[in-house]
This record gives sequence, C-alpha cells and structure tokens, in this order.
Amino acid sequence: MQTRNPILDEFAKLSTSAMGLAQAAGEEAKTAFRAQSDRIVAEMDLVRRDEFDALKAEVAALRAELATLKAAPAKANKPQKGTSTDGTRLPDAAG
Repeated sequence: MQTRNPILDEFAKLSTSAMGLAQAAGEEAKTAFRAQSDRIVAEMDLVRRDEFDALKAEVAALRAELATLKAAPAKANKPQKGTSTDGTRLPDAAG
C-alpha cells in the first residue's frame, strides 16, 4: 500500500521545477554564448567561403599559366641573329 506524504510530494515538485529551471538556464546560456560569438566573428575581418574558393581557383590558374610560361622553349629568350647583342650591326633605314 502506498501512502501519500505531502512533504515528499512537495519535494518532488520542487526538484522537478528546479530541473526545468536548470534546463531553461542552460538553454539561455547557450543562446547568449552563440549571440556573443556571432558578434565577435562579425567584428573580425574574416573571408567568406565563396571568396576563398574564388581566390583559390584564380591562384591555381595563375600557377598553370606560370608553368606553361616556364615550359616555353628556351629559344624565345635567346636573341635573334642580326641584333646588336651578337656583335653584328643591323642595316639602318638609309641602307
């Protein structure tokens, strides 16, 4: 047989209310922390993901272009015959 003790009933209600209050306080603290962290991140000058990806693609394209320029034949850098760098004189406009 179960007896009803008003003191234990009140204690159970009090502990249930305290647990609900603690849970609500935890949620409120979590919300406040998120709001504070969002404010701090907004104040920082951080780059967005899409801007980062665009810059990354541009750097990759520039690296590919640099590789093709380095792979160009070495003769493009050598002077052609008849220039003043090989010691011969070029004919001038007067002949």
